[in-house]
This record gives sequence, C-alpha cells and structure tokens, in this order.
Amino acid sequence: MDNPAYHIPVMLDACISGLAIDPNGIYVDLTFGGGGHSREILKKLDQGHLYAFDQDPDAARNAPEAENFTFIMANFRDLRRYLKIYGVTKVDGILADLGISSHQIDRAERGFSTRFEGNLDMRMSQSGELTAANVLNTYSEEALHRVFGLYGEVRNAKTLAKAVVSSRTGSPFESIPDFKQLLDKYAPRGKYAKYAAQVFQAIRIEVNEEMAALEEMLEQSIALLNPGGRLVVMSYHSLEDRMVKNMIVKGKLQGELEKDFYGNPLRPLEPVNRKAITADAAEVAINKRARSAKLRIARKN
Repeated sequence: MDNPAYHIPVMLDACISGLAIDPNGIYVDLTFGGGGHSREILKKLDQGHLYAFDQDPDAARNAPEAENFTFIMANFRDLRRYLKIYGVTKVDGILADLGISSHQIDRAERGFSTRFEGNLDMRMSQSGELTAANVLNTYSEEALHRVFGLYGEVRNAKTLAKAVVSSRTGSPFESIPDFKQLLDKYAPRGKYAKYAAQVFQAIRIEVNEEMAALEEMLEQSIALLNPGGRLVVMSYHSLEDRMVKNMIVKGKLQGELEKDFYGNPLRPLEPVNRKAITADAAEVAINKRARSAKLRIARKN
C-alpha cells in the first residue's frame, strides 16, 4: 500500500502524533495519495476504522485490503455525505495533506509541471470538465486577472491576463510549451521558475476549485469531530494556510474572534500548537516539497 515512488509524506511523524490516535477510534485520511499516512494510522488501530478519500483514480491502486480500511474515491469536499453512506456521523480524527502529490506532478500528461511537454490539463480528478487549456482559452481578461492575482499572487497579473487573451486570438494554447513561451516574456529577469510556479499554481487552484473545496471540508470537519477529536492539516501556500489558521483560531474563515459575555473565546476548535509546525532542515534536504509545508493541529472543544 505504501508507495514512496508515488508520494513521500511530509512531516509524517508529526502528522500521526497530532492525531493522538485512539486504537478503537474512527479516523479519516482526506488525501490518501500513495497511502503513506494511512499506513501509519492503520498500524495504531485495533478495533478502530480508517476511511480514506482521494479523487484521483491512480491513488485507488494503492489502497490496501484490510477489514478496518475503506477507500472512497471522491473529493474531500463531500466527506460528510460519503461518510454518512457508511453510517459514520462522528469521527475522532481527520488528516489532510493538501496540494498535489509527487505522482501527479511527475506525470507529464497530467500537465501540472513546467518540466514536461504535456497537455494543459491540471485536473486532479480526470472526471472534471474544466482543464487548464479551458481556463487560458475561454476565460475573460478580468477572470484571468482574478485567477493570477488571487490564487498565484502574481504581481503583473493584469498584464499577463491581457497578454493571454491577445495571444490566444491567433492560436489557442494547447500544450505546456505553448504557454511557457508566453510566460518567458513576462517573467521577472532571473525569476522565471518562481514566476511560472505561481502562475501554474493559480491555474491549478481554479481548475480544481481548491479553495472552495477546502472551505467546505473545514466546515464539515468541525461538525464531524467528536469532542476532543483532532484536525490535522498540512498546507503548502499562504492562501491555504490562512484559511486553515482562521478556522482554527477564530472558528470561521473571516472576521474577528467572537467572545462570550465574560470574554471567553467562542470557537469550536482549540489550537494544539501556538504556531504552525515546519519541517526541519534534514527533511527538507531529502524532500524539497517539505520546504513550504505548514502543519496545524487543532482539538475539538
């Protein structure tokens, strides 16, 4: 089940420790991938059960055959609905390792990386209709400006959006090399790699509705957790981390923390760690993906 070639889990020990696993509890791995996290959770379960979600059919091939394990091929934004099908209304711990897996990045045909000459796809679920090519070839200049600026925090988002619309008029974008030719003209000197990564991240988030899915998942997780249950979330860019932090610290995505008459905070979750946990230098040296990871752990009040 554990497939290191598929994806190397980041801060594995910290994630598992953060769940504070009860051997007889019910747990959910929202991002199964290669099965690294699930494998460690299953080691600690006795009469408990683990439910794992992943919307990528490739991940399903890593699923183990175990009586106390159930694989659900679905987006984690629907976790409450799918768990209800299995008669589960409360759980003791939820783990989410956000972003994309190494396997998805390394498959040229998936279109996630600038390293390859694949198609402009970027769908995490191959059943999705919207692709990166659709975004680049059909979105208005205003919509592209929003995507690049909001999801990629690209400084010249407006200029790039205008260039995309102008360029596609003569020849639609069909492949990664097509789009890279345009990016090369607008990337800051000496910073092409970072610039391209920001733009690709923005498009990927739009294609997969990642921020909306994360919002729905966080709200459902609070409702699903038993008192004392743990929420463990690892993010890889500031937009994700900000949303997770707000939900943990304030109990909502926006606005100020509400307090009762006596000044006590009114929030469903309590942070276990004051600050986000980050990977040490040794892990970053082995797994570059760990460099930007931020792990937040919360306990249900």
